Amino acid sequence: MIDVARVAGVSRVTVSRAISHPELVSPPTLARVHAAIEQLGYVPNLNAGSLATRRSRIVGAIVPTLSNAWFADTLDGLGEILEAGGYQLLLGQSRYGEAAEEALVDTFIGRQVDGLVLTGVEHGAAVRRKLRAFGRPVVETWDLTDDPIDMVAGFSNEDAGAAVARHLAQRGYRHLGFLGANERRAGKRLAGFRREAARLGLPGIEAEVVAPPSSIEDGVRMMRALVARASSLQAVYCSNDTLGVGALLACRQQGWAVPRRMAVVGFSDLAIASASQPALSSVRVQAREMGRQAGRMLLARLVGGASVLPRVADLGFSVVARESS
Repeated sequence: MIDVARVAGVSRVTVSRAISHPELVSPPTLARVHAAIEQLGYVPNLNAGSLATRRSRIVGAIVPTLSNAWFADTLDGLGEILEAGGYQLLLGQSRYGEAAEEALVDTFIGRQVDGLVLTGVEHGAAVRRKLRAFGRPVVETWDLTDDPIDMVAGFSNEDAGAAVARHLAQRGYRHLGFLGANERRAGKRLAGFRREAARLGLPGIEAEVVAPPSSIEDGVRMMRALVARASSLQAVYCSNDTLGVGALLACRQQGWAVPRRMAVVGFSDLAIASASQPALSSVRVQAREMGRQAGRMLLARLVGGASVLPRVADLGFSVVARESS
């Protein structure tokens, strides 16, 4: 920093202010400081700056996996908003494990991130306790709850499952099945699917689950297994589009006409859903907008202290009917 000050012809205090609070520095002086930084290849010590300002300018985000496009879309939207607000994103993967999530929360708290974004609303008691004590803004995503740790931006997984049951029943399908990953949000979709099917007077739901993250190959295998033990099956709801595409492939391989012999509905409405043959019906959720909303909620709290935005943001969902149902 001394060298930057010398080349720019300003004091060290001015260089520090230009880096941490550029809005307080006149444009000509700021330009000289930036030119000196560029000339010298200087990289500011952000740790030192964060000690002085008590701000790291970093937001942590924990997702179950980076291998699924739907979480990537949410992170993309989150990053877009945070970067525009001068914040960087630090990622962690829990791999669907509660202990791993707690370890990541400990790491992010230890690094003094300015805020945290979580996936889902069900966390260990220790995680909830630590984050409430931490006192920084937290946004949960990909589900809804009336009792968030701090704030939540998402949709009701149970209601989404119920909507699919109604969609299939309205089209005359009575014997329904479910293909899903063995994780909490997929479990809520199944619970809503079962609840609504029972309310509509349909027979019990046959289900096949797999350890997450699930693949197209899992969808093929699970579809075959489900039909093998439930030959009267007429339609399946898949907890994600990856499994849905696998189910469609299984139908093609087995010669089951879709949707006449078997209807298939996915979840997330990825690009592959509309591109598949036949086109896959799916539940559309606003994955990228979910990230953007989480970013807006965080920034409102970080910049303004008390957010004017509601603590609970329900982004909703919609059933997109295509050729497969």
